[in-house]
Amino acid sequence: MKRKIYMPLLSAGMLGFAIYHVVNAGQQPTKPAPLIDPPSTPFTSTLAASGVVEPVTENIAVGSPLPGVVDEVFVRVGDGVRGPSWFTRGTPLFRLDERQMRAEARVRQAALAATEANLARLEAMPRPEEVPPSRARVREAKANLEDLRDLLQRSTKLYAERAVGEEEVSHRRQAFQSGQAQLERAEAELELLMKGAWAADKAVSRVAVEQSRAMLQQTFTELDRLTVRAPVDGQVLQRNVRPGEFVGATAGPALLVVGDARTLHVRADIDENDIPYFKPGLEGAAAVRGAPREQRPLKFVRVEPYVIPKRALTGASTERVDTRVLQVIFAVGPGEVPLFVGQQVDVFLRK
Repeated sequence: MKRKIYMPLLSAGMLGFAIYHVVNAGQQPTKPAPLIDPPSTPFTSTLAASGVVEPVTENIAVGSPLPGVVDEVFVRVGDGVRGPSWFTRGTPLFRLDERQMRAEARVRQAALAATEANLARLEAMPRPEEVPPSRARVREAKANLEDLRDLLQRSTKLYAERAVGEEEVSHRRQAFQSGQAQLERAEAELELLMKGAWAADKAVSRVAVEQSRAMLQQTFTELDRLTVRAPVDGQVLQRNVRPGEFVGATAGPALLVVGDARTLHVRADIDENDIPYFKPGLEGAAAVRGAPREQRPLKFVRVEPYVIPKRALTGASTERVDTRVLQVIFAVGPGEVPLFVGQQVDVFLRK
């Protein structure tokens, strides 16, 4: 009798448990609230884009114009630098090993001194010590010619009196002609000496001096290029170089990144599908990620009209990486939450 009562009760209990399990299993658990609220647009009609914070000068990747070993790095991250101006050539950032160039500069300085000395020698000709001997040779030639003339005249008179033969007269005449030639040569040598160096030789020497001076200036220019200086006023944003490292002149990772971060811009990437809705001068706001209530006003600066492949990825699951974007630059207004160069923000533009 008891068994007949227990069996229906057990069946009813099992049926109730099955119904309870089916009902609870069909319910979906409530989704937890997000740790950080997503950013919201302040406009009723919005054109959305992603943006990256950059300095007003953009990120300047400083490289090395010449390959070499880094000898000294003068700056650290965060240091302020000054660009070239009327009063300074720019803050030195780092310097390559310059021993070889300094040795080459000394060699070319010596070569310049040699060419300048040679030019000075040509321009100072004739030497004062060379003139008196040359004039003395002229006087000697004149005296010798007068002696030979007198002997020729005597021989001619004696030949007329048949005291000497024709051979003697011919010998005296040839000696006189030789004396004339010696006088002409002495006078010509004196004239050549008094005129100094040949103008063409001076011109060649002047060109050699200019060439040596230009080569020395080239060496000084290369020596100056070994010290890399700041191109603009700003601060060091990133440093990837240390003393003792070899750097090349080919393209590669930036050795230093410099920019003026006192004024910040946002480079917004507008998807190619939204480009038809964009107009220059639209009112905008930037929402700081991690602080969605912090929205800074944006002021339109310029459009870079060349549409490029998208490079700044946000990490969203619906994001396409094969799209192209139009880059628009905005100036960032003041706010409470600090912004840093390279930080991503959400950009909202009023349509």
